[in-house]
Amino acid sequence: MFVGDAWYVAAWSDEVTASAPFARRVCGQPVVLFRSAEGEPAALYDSCCHRGAPLSVGNVLSKGLQCAYHGLVFAADGRCIEIPGQTLVPAKAKVRSYPVVEKDQFIWIWMGDPARADPRLLIDYPFHQDKRWPHRHGVYHVKSSYLMLADNLMDLTHLAYVHAANVGGEAKAHIEAKTEVRPTDRGVFVKRWMPGCPPPPTYRKSVPLPERVDRWQEFEFVAPSAVLQWNGAVAVGSGAEDPARREGGFSLRLLHCLTPETETTCHYFWSAAHGHRADEPEATEILIEEITAALEEDKRIVEIQQARVKETGESWLVDIRSDAPRVAMRRALSKVSASSGPVMSGPTV
Repeated sequence: MFVGDAWYVAAWSDEVTASAPFARRVCGQPVVLFRSAEGEPAALYDSCCHRGAPLSVGNVLSKGLQCAYHGLVFAADGRCIEIPGQTLVPAKAKVRSYPVVEKDQFIWIWMGDPARADPRLLIDYPFHQDKRWPHRHGVYHVKSSYLMLADNLMDLTHLAYVHAANVGGEAKAHIEAKTEVRPTDRGVFVKRWMPGCPPPPTYRKSVPLPERVDRWQEFEFVAPSAVLQWNGAVAVGSGAEDPARREGGFSLRLLHCLTPETETTCHYFWSAAHGHRADEPEATEILIEEITAALEEDKRIVEIQQARVKETGESWLVDIRSDAPRVAMRRALSKVSASSGPVMSGPTV
């Protein structure tokens, strides 16, 4: 299920430089990203209109992207603007271009009808610019559909089993968590409250905590493929059910952006920021070591899931009580998909 009329993360800003083109497959389409002489990002279908050579093996010039095969040069809008050895450039010499926006250290790409590309639909994530929330970011290539990875992110009970050595903690607390699931205009919001439970290992390594804490987990799924997360813990009875009363203790924000590559593979862009010990670089290093361990555990479990489901299909799988957030997420995605146009495929219009 690829939603065409939607923004996807094509790359981190620091992945696309002024010196070379950058290739990535998005929603089944080969895309090449590059920067103009002014540093603005651009995205084209990754194939020259002359003999089909990938433009991603070409060169970035001040005037555009040059094919490495015969030297044709393409502007950011996909028009061929130069052909060596001739002055006339045929009007049909062009490749598909995609709307792109650079925001919050991401380069976002629109894979549907360009006329419907509305920057107001981009998510806001100010924490990348907020020094009170030191962060690190990365990207994984995952041999799983983005849907299966989204399912994993929205089903928090798996933390106690997959991530017991880091962010998981006591299984009983996850199973008995007070859970609120409510639809939003563009997805679903999930809040889980776990009072009086032992803090998980990652929390203990990061900050001094008592033997029992009150934990919160808040997730917002924004269709088709972003999950914004805020987790944390403070001393029991501190009133942390109220977001305005979460000072002290452990506080973690995660952003997950899942960009489909194919039906069974995806690019997993993640960012982790902490609100505790913000002036101590050591705290960031501790947290990132713990979070990357958890993310790699997620990668492993969804990849082996995908391999098995590819054999068996999903029709025989059953839902259990903990699937409520995941089911709500799928329902929201189906609603958005029904009102969306398809992914624009092929090298040109």
